[in-house]
Amino acid sequence: MTNSDWTASTSPQQQNLRALAEKTLINNDLGGYTVPTHGLYPFQWNWDSAITALGWMQFDEQRAWQELEILFSGQWPDGMVPHILFHKDSDSYFPGPVVWGADKPIKSTSISQPPVVGSVMKIMLEQAKDPHFAREKATTLFNKLVDYHLWWYQQRDPEETGLVVTYHPWESGMDNSPAWDDALQAVPCVTWSYERRDTKHVDSAQRPHKSEYDRFLYLVDFFKQHQFDSKRIFAQCPYKMNDIGIIAILHRASKDLLIMSEMLQMQDERTEYIAKRMEVTQQAISALWCEKDHYFYSRNVLTNQLVAVKTSAGLLSLYAGFASATQKTSLNKTSIEWLQASQFSLASTHPSASCYEPQRYWRGPIWLHINWMIALGLEESGYQDTAKSIQNDSRELIKLAGFYEYFNPETGAGCGGKDFSWTAAIAMHWLL
Repeated sequence: MTNSDWTASTSPQQQNLRALAEKTLINNDLGGYTVPTHGLYPFQWNWDSAITALGWMQFDEQRAWQELEILFSGQWPDGMVPHILFHKDSDSYFPGPVVWGADKPIKSTSISQPPVVGSVMKIMLEQAKDPHFAREKATTLFNKLVDYHLWWYQQRDPEETGLVVTYHPWESGMDNSPAWDDALQAVPCVTWSYERRDTKHVDSAQRPHKSEYDRFLYLVDFFKQHQFDSKRIFAQCPYKMNDIGIIAILHRASKDLLIMSEMLQMQDERTEYIAKRMEVTQQAISALWCEKDHYFYSRNVLTNQLVAVKTSAGLLSLYAGFASATQKTSLNKTSIEWLQASQFSLASTHPSASCYEPQRYWRGPIWLHINWMIALGLEESGYQDTAKSIQNDSRELIKLAGFYEYFNPETGAGCGGKDFSWTAAIAMHWLL
């Protein structure tokens, strides 16, 4: 179905979905920040908030910028924007601020998440209906954004290799991706007992296994025991990944940051430094390309081995603009085959992989914000038809199931949390 067919034939349905998407964001609003969904995720998540701001932009620009202002209000002195801000107490989520142990004015975790916020800010600035207001807000937040990017380049790549590292699967945003399996096996399990809360809200068949949680929590303890000291953690962390997803999203966001610096006339030596670090990344990214499989993979830093599992993160290389002309051709061919491998697309793990699970979190299900980024990368690379196929499949999913956290690529069924903010937001921004 083309966009014109959709508009002509299902306009009432489109209007109903848009109204429901707006209602979803309003219902998930806790006074200036948006929870992903109530119960399961009762706090402010980093990349969720950034994506959600794109939805708010469609009907309340002031509220959209407030989302980012509150996100940056929890920024650490070193520039990190945490992956969760615990603005209010809640007993429906584990692990909470006591387990994380970070003593900050706004309680938070001690890791970050994919830094998509820079790209979101650029979109908000360019698409604003009130350009003066948007420019004022972007100017106020810009130095905080620069600090955040400098944190990635300086704290997570202190040796200036061009490839930042992540210390926790939760930091990737793709928590239990099969790309982390081998690296996690080298992480010890916690020895203390705990009670998970996620499986009280969602079927355990759709969530990570306990063996993964045991190691997730060991790493949380590790950061706390090392007093969140970047140098000590870099030297001793038992889990260190060059995550192609994070690296791609950071690179794209840094491009967008530099464009904004020109728009706002805020270029300085710090933006020049970011530009130089991007050049290093562009040179280094070939280390994550597997010539045998014609694909970008993440790499286990501790073993120096590529993780040869095809996850959707590798396709974000197109979104970043990393790929050469030959690589673009290969990645588009892979994308087309991937689209054909399941009823709906694009599965977060290739359906032919032995580790593919169509309804378990990041081991197979479809995530619409990832689809959006991949489709954007394909479109910018000249593959409009492939991008349109992903967009059309994404639209069919919300027509079929509504605004779930993620979707089963075999059946289209909604999985995870219901009434989910970033799904509603991407629907408004990209699909409706």
